[in-house]
Amino acid sequence: MNNMPKVAKTFNRQYTENDRKRGSLGMKNVNLFYGSFQAVKEITLDIHTCSITAIIGPSGCGKSSMLRIFNRMNDLIPSARIEGKVEFGGIDIYEPGVDVVELRKRIGMVFQKPNPFPMSIYDNVAFGPRRHGIRNRFALDEIVEKSLMQAALWDEVKDKMGQSGLSISGGQQQRLCIARVLAVEPEVILMDEPCSALDPIATLKIEDLMSTLASNYTIVIVTHNMQQAARVSDMTAFLMVDDDHAGRLVEYGETAEIFTNPNNKKTEDYITGRFG
Repeated sequence: MNNMPKVAKTFNRQYTENDRKRGSLGMKNVNLFYGSFQAVKEITLDIHTCSITAIIGPSGCGKSSMLRIFNRMNDLIPSARIEGKVEFGGIDIYEPGVDVVELRKRIGMVFQKPNPFPMSIYDNVAFGPRRHGIRNRFALDEIVEKSLMQAALWDEVKDKMGQSGLSISGGQQQRLCIARVLAVEPEVILMDEPCSALDPIATLKIEDLMSTLASNYTIVIVTHNMQQAARVSDMTAFLMVDDDHAGRLVEYGETAEIFTNPNNKKTEDYITGRFG
């Protein structure tokens, strides 16, 4: 991480496409506490750019907590406290002066359950750009169409743009949420169990979409589904709780290697279903 180019702490500089692909994301010796409870312990890893990284592990091992460290979503929890270093684009995102709103624009998030806003499909996608100052209708039209096309949803909703985002199917709602993230041109997309509430057909569409998006975006996904992790990810991080009930990184490496020749017996036991 340390040899990556620096960016302004407020993340206000305009990125070129080459800059975007050089952007880095990682953490070093990170500990996360909720009050006196330690959720994750001494985690160090670098996320590969323009790839898919899966975070796997048994329930309660800190996967979602770890994911939310990357865009400071844990800031919304009053008791949360973080130690260590989390870098994005070469700077520590927990340093004073970081513009958290701009950070979350560049590191977007898709949640476990689809959460479209109670407004039209068009306004769901246009919401972020409007918040960031885009008011021109022609520009918004272009952003909405492009984002829905990137989310593989345009053909299904192009004649329903005025309908509520809550009126479409669950799988379509999740792709709408992905389009909403894409509309503000992030570099990283965090996904917290994005398919857990979806049927197998909708899940496959989301997986295909992730694979397509990974050529231009860095994707980090939390999943309980071992088959999904093996299908879609390039890298896999395996977490489990230690004796202090804190989540620790047991193993991190290429997915093919993790699933066929893991270095740690605990990883093998989890992947093969011996525990978890």
